[in-house]
Amino acid sequence: MYPLYFDSTIIILIPAMILAMYAQSKVKSNFSKYLRVRSFKGLTGAEVAKLLLERNGLHNVKLEQTRKTFSDHYDPTKKTVRLSPEVYSGSSISAISVAAHEVGHAVQHAKGYAPLRLRTAFHPVANFGSSMAWVFLFAGLLIPSLQSLFSFGVILFSLAVLFQVITLPVEFDASKRAVAMLGTNGIIIPEEQKGVKDVLNAAALTYVAATASAVSQLLRLILLQRRRS
Repeated sequence: MYPLYFDSTIIILIPAMILAMYAQSKVKSNFSKYLRVRSFKGLTGAEVAKLLLERNGLHNVKLEQTRKTFSDHYDPTKKTVRLSPEVYSGSSISAISVAAHEVGHAVQHAKGYAPLRLRTAFHPVANFGSSMAWVFLFAGLLIPSLQSLFSFGVILFSLAVLFQVITLPVEFDASKRAVAMLGTNGIIIPEEQKGVKDVLNAAALTYVAATASAVSQLLRLILLQRRRS
């Protein structure tokens, strides 16, 4: 049998690969575009995050600056919002949009948002599945008599795919909360809402692309598994 990367089933991955490239291009172009547009209020990402955390009564959530671009995230285990340098110190539409999005995750956590709770609880299982799946998949390919190894690898990989699916509502909801919080707290004016949505929608598209890629890979593995059985 040919190695995985020579198999004709690779065609299944092409649409998702194209979507992933488009999503990455879109998020970078939109982020860069609105990084050059200063928000009307002139607040930095850090100031916006602090204000929104305070307005939501999240006084126990910390705020930190990271060292890398696109490293913004909320850590539910340590109750910490972490912002990249461009977002933390920047006063652009991109900066305040991303900052509000991460605070959106903190609000989800505080309110016990079910999908976030599920994603947090499922993360260790998905991480194990993602890291170990290919070990069993390649072992199954190298030792055809042990078909069960390949099948177990498919099961492990499906755990990682499920995590990607669970992530989608979490990210979309955080963006929805971000837009609402920026508007109701007077941080943006109506004319800036489109820019905020452009930034957050582009970021959300990367999660859609990641999920599509994971699902496509899983379908490919299932097809290979059936061919071998």
